[in-house]
Amino acid sequence: MINKEVMKALGKEGVIVNIGRGAVIDEKELVQCLVEGEIGGAGLDVFENEPDLPKELFTLDNVVLSPHLAVYTSESFSDLFDLVMGNLEAFFSNKPLLSPLLDE
Repeated sequence: MINKEVMKALGKEGVIVNIGRGAVIDEKELVQCLVEGEIGGAGLDVFENEPDLPKELFTLDNVVLSPHLAVYTSESFSDLFDLVMGNLEAFFSNKPLLSPLLDE
């Protein structure tokens, strides 16, 4: 967990980038450190309580906010296309699906 102690160790020129999980960073402390200038900035595309973000993040010049785009790569689209086409071919050939649906 990235807490206030870790953020203060970054210093006034340190920048936090979180593209993993929102809960990894203590968001309340992050906002406080950013507002008080204890760290240099932050780049965030995941948040602790999505879709509710701290309002302060929208007003700070040292913060970049982005929607989480990890799945939007050419590789992921190509893989998804291959999976969909494979499932369609299997379905219309009366073969088992590559990613079958489970009835529960």
